[in-house]
Amino acid sequence: MQGVPIDYVELDSDDLAASRSFFAAAFGWRFTDYGPDYLGIEDAKLDGGISRAEGARKLPLVILKAADLDAAEAAVRKAGGEITRQQFDFPGGRRFHFREPGGNEMAVWSESEQQT
Repeated sequence: MQGVPIDYVELDSDDLAASRSFFAAAFGWRFTDYGPDYLGIEDAKLDGGISRAEGARKLPLVILKAADLDAAEAAVRKAGGEITRQQFDFPGGRRFHFREPGGNEMAVWSESEQQT
């Protein structure tokens, strides 16, 4: 597999309104509302979003984009990654989550309509 770029970063927030205010004021980011629990980050030079925290807050989630989700999953497994969330559909595509050997949880998504 050739180099796969970081495409998206998700953050958790205990208070979406406060997070929106902070990032807008501190960095000039704009946001797109995707319902009451998710803000799409604009103007950050890298796509991202902020989701309402449910329970314990999570670390930021780095999301990679691949043309072939099944091939990306196979490569993650082969390289020693642990799948932590099986492939699932979401508005705009499909993705899975994994933990790399160093302990960081990440995800890979694809615009394709692949089914496994």
